[in-house]
Amino acid sequence: KEKRINLRFVDSDHLGISFDQSTRRVELERLLSVFRTDAMERVSIDDIDKTLSEVIPPPLRRSSSYLIHPVFEMYHSETEMLRYLRHLQVKDVALDQSMIALGSCTMKLNATTEMIPVNWRGFSMLHPFAPLEQAQGYSQLFEELEAMLAEITGFDAVSLQPNAGSQGEYAGLLAIRAYHASRGQAHRTVCLIPSSAHGTNPASASMVGFDVVVVKCTEQGEVDVDDLKAKAAQHANNLAALMVTYPSTHGVFEETIKDICAIVHDHGGQVYLDGANLNAMVGLARPGDIGGDVCHMNLHKTFAIPHGGGGPGVGPIGVAAHLKKFLPGHVTRKTRQAVSGAPWGSAGILAISWMYIRMLGPDGVRKASENAILSANYIATRLSAHFPVLYKGDSGRVAHECIFDFRPFKETAGVSVEDVAKRLTDYGFHAPTMSWPVAGTLMVEPTESEPKVELDRFCDAMISIAGEIQMMADGKMSKTDNPLVNAPHTAEEVTADIWEHPYTRAKAAFPGGSGQSAVKYWPPVSRIDNVYGDRNLVCSCPPMEAIAV
Repeated sequence: KEKRINLRFVDSDHLGISFDQSTRRVELERLLSVFRTDAMERVSIDDIDKTLSEVIPPPLRRSSSYLIHPVFEMYHSETEMLRYLRHLQVKDVALDQSMIALGSCTMKLNATTEMIPVNWRGFSMLHPFAPLEQAQGYSQLFEELEAMLAEITGFDAVSLQPNAGSQGEYAGLLAIRAYHASRGQAHRTVCLIPSSAHGTNPASASMVGFDVVVVKCTEQGEVDVDDLKAKAAQHANNLAALMVTYPSTHGVFEETIKDICAIVHDHGGQVYLDGANLNAMVGLARPGDIGGDVCHMNLHKTFAIPHGGGGPGVGPIGVAAHLKKFLPGHVTRKTRQAVSGAPWGSAGILAISWMYIRMLGPDGVRKASENAILSANYIATRLSAHFPVLYKGDSGRVAHECIFDFRPFKETAGVSVEDVAKRLTDYGFHAPTMSWPVAGTLMVEPTESEPKVELDRFCDAMISIAGEIQMMADGKMSKTDNPLVNAPHTAEEVTADIWEHPYTRAKAAFPGGSGQSAVKYWPPVSRIDNVYGDRNLVCSCPPMEAIAV
């Protein structure tokens, strides 16, 4: 402590010491002096450096080359590096250019104010295993965030440890399994899951040793309550849990959700409420009040942590009082089984969600949910005359997202949902979620972050595409050579000397009209054969002979 060095106690004979590329010579000297005050008189760091190859065990020694791609040798100034990064940036359709309406993924604004604390050394440089007395500020943030999430969801306790929504599912189901075992009912291993569920639901249930039984859904996309009753009664002696998403994966509010929870409870099971669509509930309804026993919350969706690109995600779980003692623990705290390598998961980014909730406050988070629902219904209403909305509630409304069905156009115009998704790129939009949860559809989630002008710009693009589809259906445009099947159109293609398509270059590149030029996104590549590419992988790295050692 006097030297300001933390060591990890492994056992009575071993200490754990961590080094990285930022460790300096002076820090190593200070560490050695902890063990012997005259260490630097007895040990030469230069000698240590020379004998590292002998000290490191053979299986841990690097035998391959590294950083050998030419890109690591191409840029030698900040100016060059900046231009290279800019070159990469313009290849992507990002939120700073247009709405990304990926249904179920909630690609909302990640405000700069929320992101700033992530770079503060007090957050970014703290080791996950640092002694608690050295991390009191972090502990306060954890406690306050847990309390806020518990209040928002209506649960008695929250664990921040799970690193993703899928890991939250796993942790929640482990808690349910442990609860049943504690009551002498370890034989309860049947998990009911609606056919509309996320694919992670059955995967998580299988990982904890549960047997998945599928519950049917109605044509309106809701849980078939009669089938649920039958399955719950059939497996009553062994029923462990129901995993249900609310609002449903089909983008509607299950109006029988309380009855669904009651049926499962009456047959001895627990309700795992998948919080993937919590963006339609915060401030309006609470999973704990509805009847859920466990719910995971995607902080990388609903609570503004950046989503996509592989993470980092955070999927904390909230639980009712009877499950509190079964929340994940951690070896560093000498408590129960962990589900993540660090006691508070992706702790370095939790400040983002803390900022999001604190700045919005109770009224703000409620308004965000209301706007998300309003935006989705606005898009569904404007586009319903052009594209069928696959699922609606009894009120004729959707939740925070809606699903448009493009399957009929395959018959009438030879157009697939992929054609529409690619054509949206020419209009400057990232395609919504394609062919999930229903093949041949687009799932649109505008979130609360987008203004009406952007919603209208998206709707105008979709209506324009509907007009192109109708021209093909009416025989006024070729079904084999048209702007949709050829989309997206690159700058290289539309400026080439030869143009052999029956539609104009302007129609290809600027389908939104001349005003689109101010915000034009140029796709870096044209249409590719996805299936062929999946089956014939070609590496874009240098050939093997160029990097052979």
